Amino acid sequence: MRKTILITGGAGFIGSHVVRLFVNKYTDYLILNLDALTYAGNLENLKDLAGSPNYLFAKGDITDLEFVSALFARYNFDGVIHLAAESHVDRSIADPMAFIKTNVFGTVNLLNAAKEAWKGSFEGKRFYHISTDEVYGALENDGTFFTESTKYQPHSPYSASKASSDHFVRAYHDTYGLPVVVSNCSNNYGSHHFPEKLIPLSINNIKHRKPIPVYGKGENIRDWLWVDDHARAIDIIFHNGKDGETYNIGGNNEWTNIDLINTLCKIMDRKLGRADGESAQLITFVTDRAGHDFRYAINSSKLQNELGWQPSLQFEEGLKKTVDWYLENEEWLEHIVNGQYRDYYAKQYENR
Repeated sequence: MRKTILITGGAGFIGSHVVRLFVNKYTDYLILNLDALTYAGNLENLKDLAGSPNYLFAKGDITDLEFVSALFARYNFDGVIHLAAESHVDRSIADPMAFIKTNVFGTVNLLNAAKEAWKGSFEGKRFYHISTDEVYGALENDGTFFTESTKYQPHSPYSASKASSDHFVRAYHDTYGLPVVVSNCSNNYGSHHFPEKLIPLSINNIKHRKPIPVYGKGENIRDWLWVDDHARAIDIIFHNGKDGETYNIGGNNEWTNIDLINTLCKIMDRKLGRADGESAQLITFVTDRAGHDFRYAINSSKLQNELGWQPSLQFEEGLKKTVDWYLENEEWLEHIVNGQYRDYYAKQYENR
């Protein structure tokens, strides 16, 4: 194999799309997917890769330095694409220490393992850390955007833990010369998204005629990015980005939460053969999230101008594709709801 790449968190939502892209596109790469298979890790996301000769899976925790170092020693990785993270804001409010452990300690373990394995011989090596726009804080509805030079102002335990990990990655570049790149992305949507998140949760609730919870008045604004466009951006940045640089990845696609949900309801009414407006009656406004950031919006012109990336889908087209995927993959969703997805690892890997 020409390169051996470690992708962490590859059984999750974004990670599974990145793993699939790299395995299918770079057949001369060996791709090792490392995932702890916590609640959001689902190997059913990648069952189509079963038998691929350039794909391996390892179950393990990035907070276990001995385990991570042993992987580096065994496979001599040329690159790391680091997506493993606790990412749900509500969970971070309930249990901030879990986010500190995974997002901060886990990232530093990977940095140390890479530094020791590569021992200053960095030619052809790359450590790519995937972060979030939430580290920048919040914007007013005034037409401004997050850029790569925006000051960090995290407001939740989740975003604070990601901000900390970003700083460690850059510090290892400045202190040890580790060849790193960082990207900060906006909200992703698409297939295989764990159904506690807004869009898949709403699709599932609409389907089963359950209330659709919307924080506050639904006025918060997010920039939505098609997950496959994000995976393409990661591919481009990993191969062509400049060491030490940060690249923002956004969909240029701002929606208020309530407008998004209303649009989703209209799509679902058509797909399910319901009367117009029927699904919208399920919308239920709930107490706003603590420290809820008002608006996120990404300026990705640096990525577009320097590396030639462009988002490919308008939001409503992507939303229709997302709805179609969930309606066509009911078994995938049912396995998460009833917990059967956790059995996939045991069936496919434990007895090998």
